[in-house]
Amino acid sequence: MRQQRILLRLSQEELADRAELDRSYVGRIERGEQNATLETAQKVADALGVGLDVLFAIARELATDRKN
Repeated sequence: MRQQRILLRLSQEELADRAELDRSYVGRIERGEQNATLETAQKVADALGVGLDVLFAIARELATDRKN
């Protein structure tokens, strides 16, 4: 999520506004302190202009990279 947000040059606040979420909630999700529901993940994907599958694929790739 953070990677895509940064690519789009969006602040956490801008993303939160687009997704109709609280900025602090977006920050907690990005830091791994909060798990997003599927509904929230869909809101974030829509706000980023990507499909939910793309958002999950990016997360999976980052998790794989961290393991290696």
